[in-house]
Amino acid sequence: MRLAPIISAMPPVIDTSAAEFAKALELFLAEHPGAALYEDGRVLFEMETARYSLSAEHGRCTVHLWSEERNLVRTIVGLESRKGMLRLLATRFGQTRPQTLQLMADRDQRTPSTRNASRTRYMRLLERVLGRGFPELKVDGMRTAMDLEHSFGPAYARGFLLRGTHAFAVIGVNASEGQATIDGVLTLGILWLAHCREHGGNRRLFQGLKVVVPAGTAELTRSRMAALNIAMAQWELFELDEQSEMLTQIEVHDGNLEMHMTHAFRPDTALERCRESVAHLLSLLPSEVRDRVQLLPRGPTEVAFLLHGLEFARARQGFSGNSFARQEQLTFGAGANETPLNDDTEALFVDLLTRLSASRRPGGSTSDPLYRLQPERWMESVLRTSLKDILPGIQQQFIYTQVPAFARGDRGMLDLLSVDKNGRLVVIELKANEDLHLPLQGLDYWLRVRWLNRQGREHGAVGDFERNGYFTSESSQPVLSTAAPLLCFVAPALRIHPTNEVVLKYVSPEVEWTIIALAEHWREKRTVVFRKHSGSPAT
Repeated sequence: MRLAPIISAMPPVIDTSAAEFAKALELFLAEHPGAALYEDGRVLFEMETARYSLSAEHGRCTVHLWSEERNLVRTIVGLESRKGMLRLLATRFGQTRPQTLQLMADRDQRTPSTRNASRTRYMRLLERVLGRGFPELKVDGMRTAMDLEHSFGPAYARGFLLRGTHAFAVIGVNASEGQATIDGVLTLGILWLAHCREHGGNRRLFQGLKVVVPAGTAELTRSRMAALNIAMAQWELFELDEQSEMLTQIEVHDGNLEMHMTHAFRPDTALERCRESVAHLLSLLPSEVRDRVQLLPRGPTEVAFLLHGLEFARARQGFSGNSFARQEQLTFGAGANETPLNDDTEALFVDLLTRLSASRRPGGSTSDPLYRLQPERWMESVLRTSLKDILPGIQQQFIYTQVPAFARGDRGMLDLLSVDKNGRLVVIELKANEDLHLPLQGLDYWLRVRWLNRQGREHGAVGDFERNGYFTSESSQPVLSTAAPLLCFVAPALRIHPTNEVVLKYVSPEVEWTIIALAEHWREKRTVVFRKHSGSPAT
């Protein structure tokens, strides 16, 4: 998409500029949900966690962006779309000279040569540190070369530590990489260990894997590593301070999750509290769209409006002004957009619904960003009411979506959580596209659910789920088993990454997992192509 620049000393025509800006921003973020907003070369917002709203008041197109760290308000006077970037011309309050904001698809703005030089320096550093830290072992075969056939990228330095016929696989990642890359090191480490064992022949016995992460970043990798099979390998984790070249071994365990969860609420109460806003917004929708919209209470005072899993509006009840009087509020927007719905923005809302209605439908165009946006949420919406068709043992009346569980300030959201007929919790991780990190992402949620279910049971008391009002109803209340949860992965058969099963083979046998592969046209009809269980062949 190419939008001609709109630059004018006079305020632009709002009906055109606001709608164009909203469309450009929504489509860009649909294509690049991990984008970052820059000003003067520094990151202001990471759009995965930031929100924004638009205003068309007083003949001006104003954008408000906010996150936990900061707020920003700018008047938009021009925009231009380029490959991998959306360039915004904006003015501050009280100023007329525009400044440039850049919404970049890739937060890593290093040039390829700079990035490669950084990775090469780190590899040499890692060689030195390993040589000093393990003088009885020989460092060999260190590399960062890309190997797409085996899913290895250049962000990870990998090699061997040798002593006679015995060896360790080793993998490390430097501090200049993004957090997602650092968190993915264990997946790549398992694949590297499996690769070394497969291609080592009878010359070397690879005892295990040593993983090196930057100082202060080991927590997630530690909890994941604690859930791996110790009978299959010796797992060791280290933090490296690249300035002091100090290598510190990290004890591997999962005892520091320290999580809590929000209390369950009554969905009908939320619908009742927001009934006027819900009725008003539904009255604005064409009948053919209204029939496809799902109302999903997100909390005791909030209701979301979804079209095939994509949230496009929300109704909230909050306090008005400086009083304690409650007031209903309506906002709209796909993805990170939360624009207040009022007379000035109603035209923007109608435009959004027109585009969503045409794009967000079964059989839509796969080239349309709005069709592709948040495919896991689409899958969640269709499985929420038909999960028992692919998991016959599930108690359909107890299915929770987007369950929040907090660990040390990190807000984790479980895709689907349910319970089987024996009272055993079932963690369901959804994925619509290939993702080699799927197994360990699912393991993260499994660890959280197991921990929460164990809390408070030392003396026969109920666990955190019952204590917070989950798995209770007027008609029935299952007795939750203390057994470890079941872990279920649901994905289209052609979108299951070929390395997923390799990684799952190294997971602890305590983690009972199932892969359910769906036919490609799951949006229209859910057909199971095959099932694969831990310790058994596909069926």
